[in-house]
Amino acid sequence: MANFYTDNSDLRFHLTHPAMEKIVRLKEMDYRDRNQFDYAPHDYEDAMDNYDKVLEIIGAICADVIAPNAGDVDHEGPTVSDGHVTYARGTRENHEALTRAGVIGMNFPRKYDGLNFPMVPYVMAAELVSRADAGFANIWGLQDCGETILEFASDDIREFFLPRFNKGATAAMDLTEPDAGSDLQAVQLKAHYDESRGTWLLNGVKRFITNGDAEISLVLARSEEGTTDGRGLSLFVYDKADGGVIVRRIENKMGIKGSPTCELVFRNAPAKLVGERRMGLIKYVMSLMNGARLGVGAQSVGIAQAAYEEARKYASERKQFGKPIDQFPAVFEMLTLMRVRLEAMRSLLYETARFVDTYKGWSFIGAERPLTREEREDLKNNTRLADIYTPMVKLISSEWCNRIAYDAVQIHGGAGFIKDFPVERLYRDARITSIYEGTSQLQVVAAVRGVTTGGYLAQIREYEKREIRPELDHLRKELVTLTDDFEKRVAQVIAAGNNEMTDFHARRLVEMAANIVMGYLLLLDAQRDAAYSSSAELFISFAVSENRVRSEYITSFEEKTLGLFKVS
Repeated sequence: MANFYTDNSDLRFHLTHPAMEKIVRLKEMDYRDRNQFDYAPHDYEDAMDNYDKVLEIIGAICADVIAPNAGDVDHEGPTVSDGHVTYARGTRENHEALTRAGVIGMNFPRKYDGLNFPMVPYVMAAELVSRADAGFANIWGLQDCGETILEFASDDIREFFLPRFNKGATAAMDLTEPDAGSDLQAVQLKAHYDESRGTWLLNGVKRFITNGDAEISLVLARSEEGTTDGRGLSLFVYDKADGGVIVRRIENKMGIKGSPTCELVFRNAPAKLVGERRMGLIKYVMSLMNGARLGVGAQSVGIAQAAYEEARKYASERKQFGKPIDQFPAVFEMLTLMRVRLEAMRSLLYETARFVDTYKGWSFIGAERPLTREEREDLKNNTRLADIYTPMVKLISSEWCNRIAYDAVQIHGGAGFIKDFPVERLYRDARITSIYEGTSQLQVVAAVRGVTTGGYLAQIREYEKREIRPELDHLRKELVTLTDDFEKRVAQVIAAGNNEMTDFHARRLVEMAANIVMGYLLLLDAQRDAAYSSSAELFISFAVSENRVRSEYITSFEEKTLGLFKVS
């Protein structure tokens, strides 16, 4: 039987990364649940075996249920009637299969009926589901809403809402409004506390809400009268069972058609406050968005894997001029670069997930006991790295996902343009990844802080110190040269003392940093397993070429030229 987990050795390779032992120990708090839950692991090997088995179950469901349903779901899509959404038949079947498997909310603590999985295997599961059907991944993955409730809500809210996810409850984050897209400070949906009913009531309109008719929703609303900025916004949790929200319409989208994107009308919808007033955008939504962006990274890698698999299969079977087209240099070059980019973005994805796992682990431990100085430093360092790597992985993975899907269609030729082949759907599904949860342009704005503060450079220098086998040292030297040049270009841009100039070159600098980071990650992968040596060599060669172009452009760029780019 097909299995999307066991047919991809990359996944088990990243699951068994050396950092996982520490991550598992933090997540399991030294395995204290083993005396309370019979399915809790007793040690590291037990935990890893559990992750492996659960991922194998998810991989089988993805291959045997979700992927076969994807075409019909894309065609049928969800519908709206009497103000509520009905999923496509295949979507309902997918959701039932994963609910029965007990893997919705798998990262929640066991006391909330979760499996207490770290982010690494959870993100891996998201990649698997996305490979099968990217639209359904938005429904299964809960868009980090459960994690946000776990981290910031009261005990009463946690106990009421979190156990419902493992029983099949869906989630949505209701942020965007008709006049508040990327600028969430402009949110106007009103929240007022009704003394007579003893609850908050929400009124207004939300638009472009992914899975908008979910059972449980996190809603950003203006709780402070007379305010116009982010300091007047609070976060609320809304229960669909309480009523007060109707779906005005479902957007007719290019792709991810199985995932309903809704316009919602709130009319005195009762809701509960999450955390503190005024902290909705400043603290909670920022955390929520970071989690969702990591999810889009996983979604992008999953789509890219599906596109690569379809392209590879077609190229091996399609014959022209008496031989399969994968024997022609123009095609096997494309296929190889697709694979190498896929491996690079996957390494970046799981490096980021490991940073997230580590800081979250220390955060939860710190809520129970004081951390030592060394523990606080580790928390601080991994929080900083997660903050700068998350926009990078969202930017790179989504952009490369689109490129890989494009190349997959190209390899199919005319066949890729018709709906008889999955790549047509994958190409459409890919497009949204570089738009939602913050466009690529916004990810650059977030990521460039890692450039200007020296965050990326500091971590790159840490990679530089890692042990490398002699036969790989020539690749390390290439990366050192790239790093030195990157440092000079950053200094050049900052020295200009022009913020507009910095913003103009921001994407070039972030992409230069990303190429170096991914080069080191693949090099370190090759250090662990020689099978990755060719990928490391090919990618670093690619990085040298790409970074040289960016570097030369920055070097020769004159400030007066900036005016030529401005639209009059």
